[in-house]
Amino acid sequence: MNRFKRVVAFFVFIVLASGISVSGLIIVAKKLYPVKYKDSVIKYSAQYNVDPYMVFSVIKAESNFKSNAVSPKKAVGLMQITESTGMWAAEKMNIEGFKINDLYDPDTNIKIGCWYLSYLKKQFENFDNTTDEQKKEYVLASYNGGQANVLRWIKNTEESGSGVFCDNITFKETKEYVKRVKGNYGIYKKLYKDIESLRSN
Repeated sequence: MNRFKRVVAFFVFIVLASGISVSGLIIVAKKLYPVKYKDSVIKYSAQYNVDPYMVFSVIKAESNFKSNAVSPKKAVGLMQITESTGMWAAEKMNIEGFKINDLYDPDTNIKIGCWYLSYLKKQFENFDNTTDEQKKEYVLASYNGGQANVLRWIKNTEESGSGVFCDNITFKETKEYVKRVKGNYGIYKKLYKDIESLRSN
């Protein structure tokens, strides 16, 4: 059972066990899957041509919307950007006067995170015979496990003939990460039907 189905089953159980109304259930679900920092997400996802639902899904998986989050690997902020990636991206983006502490600023972190997702997306645009869903997995796996590793996993997928990219991810963390973000994505798409609803929430 995938993450989305598990979450739905959990909420159905809560409804049956506690007598919460459907509208009450939606309120609870939106508290668990919020659209915090939505102005920055919508602004920069549009600027860099990335799916805003995917950005929310990444933030949910990376930091659970904690702007001061720091990982054991020293990834920082909402979208868990490492110091090296932050410095490299800021240079590419021509962000003057960028400092590592700027990654704690939600707007800056989301801006760099959206740019980086866009950068990764472009790396796989010209892959032939690849579905949009596969490209999405490549981007997410690259965001977590590094692009060089993803290229190796893609090659292994082609050589194995399985056609299932996730089966060939050798990093357990990255495999689970891809599944988690995709699960988040399905939930966000169900809870928030369109961009206009995001603007008004």
